[in-house]
Amino acid sequence: MLDGRLLVDAHVHIARLPTVRPAWRQWAEQFGRSHAWQDLFDDEGAPIPERVDAHFEAEGVDAALLLTEYSPKATGIQPIEDVLPLVKHNPRRFRVVANVNPHLHYPIDAELSRQLDLGAIALKLHPVHGGFSPSDNALYPAYALCREAGVPVIVHCGTSTFPGASNKFADPILLDDVLRDFPDLTIVLAHGGRGWWYDAAAFLALSRDNVWIELSGLPPRRIPEYYARHDLSRLARKFVFGTDWPGMPGVAHNARAVAALGFDDDTISLIHGRNAVTVYPALRDLLD
Repeated sequence: MLDGRLLVDAHVHIARLPTVRPAWRQWAEQFGRSHAWQDLFDDEGAPIPERVDAHFEAEGVDAALLLTEYSPKATGIQPIEDVLPLVKHNPRRFRVVANVNPHLHYPIDAELSRQLDLGAIALKLHPVHGGFSPSDNALYPAYALCREAGVPVIVHCGTSTFPGASNKFADPILLDDVLRDFPDLTIVLAHGGRGWWYDAAAFLALSRDNVWIELSGLPPRRIPEYYARHDLSRLARKFVFGTDWPGMPGVAHNARAVAALGFDDDTISLIHGRNAVTVYPALRDLLD
């Protein structure tokens, strides 16, 4: 816990370093320079479970969602198997998120099913790095499986500067057809429309109970500016805290910066952790 509140970091990248592209290392070193994240890896670039666990415990994190990624054009291939040792070390703190790419995986629902069997609690789609639209019909079998299994879908909705990225696929409005065809599917908008789509992300979150905004990659102090055209106190109750670790100042630093925006205590508790428990059913054990 952090300052007496449940804290869930819903957006953590902790790849085995040999699998990532050079641009990923540059991003992590530039934006994560205020904390020694490199110390959590061994000489071969594999995360050391004991060190990673101690780091997130020191930051007050009750649970961290570990993202995987299959985006060879942009960031590299970060397979789910590489983060399973962290989950094995501390299955309460670390939860893994599946990832599929329609250009690599077929049948896509079979690959998603495989990753869910390995313990994934959600599906992350990265249209910008993977080079596909989230409304691509090739993804519909994955959406159907998530709906049937009660698994939420995280979709990257924000600009990226990585070489090979296709920012046209970041627009949240591309999910409009998906929400029409899968009205009961829980969707989390990672990065909250970063770039040019804050209003679109806010509209979707405010108009649909099953759409949430995840704050990863957003400087907390600028959140009121980004969503200035909306009722921030109402919208904040749909926020899910996430950092985009390691490319940020620090988990506790960001969480306290969000708390300093002036929301009431109940809203802060929702953002820091309780909304994540609502969105991700597998996290309900955190309330025990």
